[in-house]
Amino acid sequence: MGSMRIPLTKYGLPEVVVYPAAIAALMAAVALVGPAVVPVWALVAVEGILGLVLIWTLMFFRDPARQVLRDDRVLLAPADGRIADIETLEEGDVIGGPALRIGIFLSIFNTHINRAPCAARVEKITYRPGKYLNAMNRLAGKVNESNNLALVRTASPPDRLLVRQISGAIARRIVCAAREGQQLAGGERFGMIKFGSRTELYLPAGAPVECLVRVGDKVKAGLTPLARYRKP
Repeated sequence: MGSMRIPLTKYGLPEVVVYPAAIAALMAAVALVGPAVVPVWALVAVEGILGLVLIWTLMFFRDPARQVLRDDRVLLAPADGRIADIETLEEGDVIGGPALRIGIFLSIFNTHINRAPCAARVEKITYRPGKYLNAMNRLAGKVNESNNLALVRTASPPDRLLVRQISGAIARRIVCAAREGQQLAGGERFGMIKFGSRTELYLPAGAPVECLVRVGDKVKAGLTPLARYRKP
């Protein structure tokens, strides 16, 4: 996989093998049986649709190489997608008070790899079963299946951060390869959410941090700064 132009993520197993194989087998069956039962134009149309589905399936599990931005003052996007909402709320479990929440919606066409927002230690990982509301809905973060990564920045200030992986109406599988106590580098991969989802970043609202994005902005994991700590 490493030599492919668009490498596929190991987090996609087993789907990245099973789904393309099933589609390819179906295409072969259609090509074998189709000419005897349907017109040529219909056969070509069906094969074309299946071919597009096969390409999309492989593209969904892509994991393109990235030159991660290195800046201890920056909090990077933990996911690709579009900024769906930004708000201040109470987050008592990890932040312990007012928090700035930045929600990112991932469509089925985005790269779905999750990355650490900065150099940090994984303090605690909490999985929570739940519903499967559309990930565009801001209530999804409260009621949907989710996985919380409580992080502690290794740079100064050593703030606590929360990255929440949230399944959507289509997604049913959250992958988190991080472990409690693990040290993550800024932009390091730690998992993915399969087939449409939402990822949220929480940071202390009272911290000397400037939010760098607005609702509607497109972001890329490990590349786009979401917030920056002001110089002391």
